[in-house]
Amino acid sequence: MPPKTKANGTKAGAQKKKRNAGADVETESMHRLAQLENELLRDHLALQRNEARRAKASEDQLKQRLQELEAELEGARREGKAIYTEMSRQRRALQEEMETRSRQLEEEVKGLREKLDKCQREAEDAEREAKQALGERDRTLAQLRAHVADMEAKYEEILHGSLDRLLDKLRAVKPQWDGALLKLHARYKEQLRQFGLNPLDL
Repeated sequence: MPPKTKANGTKAGAQKKKRNAGADVETESMHRLAQLENELLRDHLALQRNEARRAKASEDQLKQRLQELEAELEGARREGKAIYTEMSRQRRALQEEMETRSRQLEEEVKGLREKLDKCQREAEDAEREAKQALGERDRTLAQLRAHVADMEAKYEEILHGSLDRLLDKLRAVKPQWDGALLKLHARYKEQLRQFGLNPLDL
């Protein structure tokens, strides 16, 4: 190996200093880089924490909203169930009322039909009885007319006989009473006329 000279020593020292300065810069750069990485890591962690907090807040909000929606859904279900129950009750009540009314109407129709049949039978009976009564009345009137005619004939016969006997007695008692007898006879004739009898027919 050749011996080291002063120039070589100076050059070597300069190079050594240069290497040391480069090493310091590299060390500082690495330190700065490490700091930057730490800051980035802290920022990243802070960002993640913020995101995690926001996510947790969003999750809490979503959970709360979900609970609210579930409560609303449960309330709607209860309300729907209550409405369905009430509507079912009203439908059953209406159906029972309609069935009851239908039975009542059927009973009323049945009763009216029975009354109508009864009225028709009574009307037929009344018509038959009326015809019978009219027939009996006609027969009774005919019998009464015949009886009256018979009584009139008998009365006329009795009256004529009585007058004849009376005149015979008057003629036998006193011939001088002819004038009085004539008057009496005239009076009896007038009475006969009043009874509707013609004295000339006697």
